[in-house]
Amino acid sequence: MMTFCFTGIRSFPKLWKSNPYLGLGPGRSFLSLFLEDCYGIRNQQKWFSLKTVSAQNTKAVNLLIAKARYLRNEGSSKQVSSDTHLFAAGAAKKRSQMNPHRKDDALPPVRNTIQLPTKPLNSEEWDRLKEDFKGRANFESWIISQMAQSCSSVDVAKSLLAWVAAKNNGIVGYDLLVKYLYLCVFHKQTSEIIDVYEIMKARYKRLESGGYTLLIQGLIHSDRWREALLLLEDVKKVMIPSKKNYNDCIEGALLHQDVNLAWNLYQELLGYDLIPMLKTLKAFFDFGKNIKDDQYSNKLFDILLYLRNNHLYPEESFAHSIKTWFESVPGEHWKGQFTTVKKSGQCLGCGKTIESIHLSSEEYESLKGKIMKDVIDGGDLYKKTTPQELERFQNFVKYCPPFDIVIDGLNVAKTFPKARESQVLLDVVSQLAKQNLELLVLGRKHMLTQHSRWRKDEMKMVQKQASCFFADNLSEDDPFLLYATLHSGNHCKFITKDLMRDHKACLHNAKTQHLFFKWQRGHQLAILNRLPGSKIIFQNIPSYDTVVQTTGDSWHIPYDDDMVERYSYEVPTKWLCLHRKT
Repeated sequence: MMTFCFTGIRSFPKLWKSNPYLGLGPGRSFLSLFLEDCYGIRNQQKWFSLKTVSAQNTKAVNLLIAKARYLRNEGSSKQVSSDTHLFAAGAAKKRSQMNPHRKDDALPPVRNTIQLPTKPLNSEEWDRLKEDFKGRANFESWIISQMAQSCSSVDVAKSLLAWVAAKNNGIVGYDLLVKYLYLCVFHKQTSEIIDVYEIMKARYKRLESGGYTLLIQGLIHSDRWREALLLLEDVKKVMIPSKKNYNDCIEGALLHQDVNLAWNLYQELLGYDLIPMLKTLKAFFDFGKNIKDDQYSNKLFDILLYLRNNHLYPEESFAHSIKTWFESVPGEHWKGQFTTVKKSGQCLGCGKTIESIHLSSEEYESLKGKIMKDVIDGGDLYKKTTPQELERFQNFVKYCPPFDIVIDGLNVAKTFPKARESQVLLDVVSQLAKQNLELLVLGRKHMLTQHSRWRKDEMKMVQKQASCFFADNLSEDDPFLLYATLHSGNHCKFITKDLMRDHKACLHNAKTQHLFFKWQRGHQLAILNRLPGSKIIFQNIPSYDTVVQTTGDSWHIPYDDDMVERYSYEVPTKWLCLHRKT
């Protein structure tokens, strides 16, 4: 109980009476930035009934942003996988580390003007600490924020609140109260959480989303956990709760053995089109260990299929939970192992062949139609390409035979900065032409002008070995590359370093975006190196798709290795192989 300098929270009602200085800035609070980073609160959520008067504490905001970035980047120095495929997990991180021109965009470290106390202080000690504070920010708001960042002890924060209350006729602002609640939740001080909950319930008709999130998280571990569900209902009156809110309520239900409630909340979450947190899904697998229940097992299989359909990948700890559950089901005789897949698509664990990366004819035609509609014909998406030039290109492609490889000429030519651009392009085209492939080089008109980087004789040799289309100098290459590749058929590959993320974003639904990414991984060639003698080394295109899959008596689940930082356009390289013994 809060007893430092006063006998108890509920016996000190003046402490929580209305305070016009709530520490919240216009539109957004300092706390909101902190909670958005720590709890994943979505940007579209609105603040509830709290009025905001005082100016936003910009210095404290900067401190919190810097801390949040530091925490996010803390694991970035971990070792990455040696697999450097264009779309392999960790490849982008490795490329960025090898790029000497890349600058770290993190904020510079912020120096504290005073040392945070490590034990509770009395009023005189707090007064002296405030006198030593040289910052422009409000001292009370700044110090509680530093405590929240540093996860200071609850007792120290409690002494701060007591000092503030004593100075302000018992008034403690909402901002300080919620940051104190954060520390209570972090340290799992359940009795303190319940006390703050009682105060907030009595004092405020509604909270802002961060307050609800903290209370829900804190209450689920107490014997009053069902009241977290009442808070969830309060949130739903104003907006869609966050997936974090649902995760906490589901974990609370499972913790207290109410399985049906947990599944109902999960279905409710999906009904809002929210993507569940992976830890939510992991909780269901952890709960199901050693349980022989076909209905429960089928629901877990549905979760695995949800991962497949949404191209989600479990983290390593989640993969261990999946393996443990399979092996624990009485009488099922599942055996799991962590492994990798050969370039041929064969699982090194069980020898089965993983699903092909190649699209079926139906998938290909569907994707082609949607790209033509949403990317090529979908309005002025690429802005610097005129309708007249697009029509000229379409007529050009119409009278050419289907291409085997479409080359982004300018992009490829700049692959090796120290080499002459026309020479690099010529090397690539010459090597591919020797394989009797039908080639298309997409370029810009300035590439035909004599220059130290572009020699006319080398460009003429390129034109002899490949069909070429040179767009206006201000035109975008990507729409032409996509059009020509798709128009040529499912066999046609393309070469560019561009990852096409903008064009993928133009596609109107997740299913089509996943299909595009699958097609891209199966068709995009990457240049690895240029050896002496102008030999170009290309990276092999993977033959298999990286997606959760099953044959009934086996499951193959790609997962994120804890040692690899994977970007959203990359796929894992590690697999969980599960098969049932016969």
